[in-house]
Formats: sequence, C-alpha cells, structure tokens
Amino acid sequence: MSLHVFEFLRHAIVQYGYWAVACALLLENAGLPLPGETVLLLASFLAYSEHELRLSWIIVVGIVAATAGDNLGYGLGQYGGRPLLERYQHFFRIPQSALARGERWFLRFGSATILFARFIFGMRVIAGPLAGVLRMPWRSFFLFNFLGASLWVSVIATLGYLFGQHWHRLERGLNGIGLMVAIFLVVVAIGVWKRGRRV
Repeated sequence: MSLHVFEFLRHAIVQYGYWAVACALLLENAGLPLPGETVLLLASFLAYSEHELRLSWIIVVGIVAATAGDNLGYGLGQYGGRPLLERYQHFFRIPQSALARGERWFLRFGSATILFARFIFGMRVIAGPLAGVLRMPWRSFFLFNFLGASLWVSVIATLGYLFGQHWHRLERGLNGIGLMVAIFLVVVAIGVWKRGRRV
C-alpha cells in the first residue's frame, strides 16, 4: 500500500470518523477487497495518538459492521449461487486455489471456518459469500460470524491502539519527526505484519 493511499485513508478516518470504519468493514466483509483491516488498525492508532476516536466505540462499530457485512455477503452468495461466485472470482482475480481451500475448510471444519477465516489472508473477503453458496445454515453462520467479528475486531483494534501508545512514547523521544514519516513507518510495520501472515 502506497503512502498516498495510506494518507487518504487517514484523512477519511479523521474526516468521517466511525462512518469510515463502518463503511470499510461492511464492504470488505460483504466481499469487496477493501483494506478494512488497515482502516481498523489506523483508526485505533489515531484513537490514541490524536484522540479523534474512542477505542471502545471503534470496537462496537467494527463488530456491528463486520457482522452485517458478512451477512450481506452470505445473502448474496445464497441468492446468486456458484455462477455469481465465479463471476466475482473472475472480476476480482481471486485464484481458484483460494476458493478450493475455502471449500475444503468448510467441509472439514463446518461453521467454525467462519470464526477463524477472518484472521487468514484472503479468506475474510470470500468467507461470507462462500458460506452462502455452500448453503451453510444461517443460524450457525450468524453465531460464528458474530463471534469471529467480535474476536477479530477486538484483537486488531487493540493492536492498533497499543501501537499508538508505543509510537506516542517514541515520538516524544524523537523531536522534529514529521507526520508523513510516522505514517510511513506505520505502513511499513503493517506491511511486514501482513506479509508474515501470508507465509
């Protein structure tokens, strides 16, 4: 992710607050490949460093938006079936291997797949639509979706907030460091963290 995009996301969060968090997580969990995780991390970072938002409300808004987004994706997958999933896969260039892996996990772990899929690169975006295509019972989906959203949002938001705490301490020891440098370092840290999860 470029520094320009990251600065755009920061501006959106400062400008629109919880609405920016809600929209990003809602759309990402509905199946659009948006940087919802990055928005959540950055909003939590700003909650500490610039006090634009409150961590507790970020978590509440994030859980509601992520749960609603996955339910929307589930409904689309159930309504459109496999043809819609194949068009979606082609449009967003999602590799067949990712869908095949998701299907194997659903067959092996059932509804619990929704719980841990949020923490796996690439799976969070397709989990809801894929569950709908595979006709997972909605009550089971809703339960594991809510539990997964609660855990994922709480962990990611807390990490962003803790990073803000440590960054604030570091910034006090580095007089004259600019905001752009700070944002660049956050981008690098998130990039390294995400790359480590892909391995």
